Amino acid sequence: MTQADLARLTDPLAQASILIVDDEPGMRNFLVKTLHPLCQRVDEAENTEAARACLDAQQYDVMILDNIMPGQKGLDWLAEQRSAGGFTDTILITAYADLQTAIDALRAGASDFVLKPFRSNQILNALRRCIETARLKRENMLLRRELETVGLGRRRRRELIGESAAIGRVRDLLGRVQGLMTPVLITGASGTGKEVAARHLHAHSPRADGPFVPVQCGAIPADMIEYELFGHAPGAVPGAPAGREGLLASAQGGTVFFDEISELSPNAQTALLRVLEDGRIRPLGTERLVQLDVRFAMSSSRSLTDAVAQGRFREDLLFRINVVEIEMPPLCERDTDVLELAELFLGELAAQMQLPPLELTAPVKSALLRHGWPGNIRELRNFIERSLIFGSFPLDTLAPPPPPSGITPLEEVERREILQALEALGGNRSEAARQLGVSRKTIDRKCAAWGL
Repeated sequence: MTQADLARLTDPLAQASILIVDDEPGMRNFLVKTLHPLCQRVDEAENTEAARACLDAQQYDVMILDNIMPGQKGLDWLAEQRSAGGFTDTILITAYADLQTAIDALRAGASDFVLKPFRSNQILNALRRCIETARLKRENMLLRRELETVGLGRRRRRELIGESAAIGRVRDLLGRVQGLMTPVLITGASGTGKEVAARHLHAHSPRADGPFVPVQCGAIPADMIEYELFGHAPGAVPGAPAGREGLLASAQGGTVFFDEISELSPNAQTALLRVLEDGRIRPLGTERLVQLDVRFAMSSSRSLTDAVAQGRFREDLLFRINVVEIEMPPLCERDTDVLELAELFLGELAAQMQLPPLELTAPVKSALLRHGWPGNIRELRNFIERSLIFGSFPLDTLAPPPPPSGITPLEEVERREILQALEALGGNRSEAARQLGVSRKTIDRKCAAWGL
């Protein structure tokens, strides 16, 4: 890759879509020639009517708007767009540089102000500033929302951890759909890592550079979810005089993850089905449709089929989202992944809490492997956090898994007995082999297979 190719890839303009609104053909031609080689898309409109048609059909990152045009001034039209729920960042260009025009531009919602005549580097710098500022604002909003939702210190990983066959199958399925726009439904018990799987899907997709927007469906009040998802015009929400871009629009070019989608209200389910069908949203209090470019992932720890039977979930929405279902395995089915996850949590939490690290000795590993982990990965993390706080592993709180019904497979009995013997004998393999009546080589071979 050449230096020029690298510079283009890192240029904020490279993926940008720009709308030019100016009644002068010469100015439009100059801007199109300047921007077309650098931007992903450049459209032009000779008046506000043509611009409105463009905005209805396409989402733009920045609009370059002339102020003085026949019919309606650019600033007046921009103010109308903002009051109707338009959120496109706008750079105003004008030949009249007075203080009142600058004040009016800020009040109307313009992001920047460029005086005519200008050079190409001036408008390019203004565009880069505008795009970068919008990106930082969006990231800040999403990060603040995540902190409010999951709490401080809760680091969200983007990669699935473990080498077990069960998690390998999940990785393979995610790999098959990572380049597609097909909705993905991730199911599994609480604490199995459904959000991590969604982040893994996003991180390995062509949308990895775009935002990942988690929506905790059960954490948003039912009467506010549509305002949160679709945004609203100024005054559409009591107590919120300013308009707001919704979570779906903030995810442009990225992925939206609906966590516990069964918790969505009936009205929100209906609205989401409409979005999935036509790919457009209408901010509340407006008549303007916004075209979306997002990938949808959903999760549920409850049976959506049962929810449909109980009348709590729309059957047509289930059919629409259940194109590809990926089931997350419980931790007890992931073999020695529990040890890799425990090591990861020990390092992460010790650093976050500024506590001395603990060592996973052979008896501790045996206890971790024999425990059933009904709370899955979340239970393991809490166990590690509690251990760090008290400075030792409370192994007495880990109980053997309940005996299964019917005939127990020989391998499971063998595994349980060896692990219990090693734990009781402080990891002494020779003594464990003697008491169990097997050779030391047998114990070593089994321990190596289990990651001990």
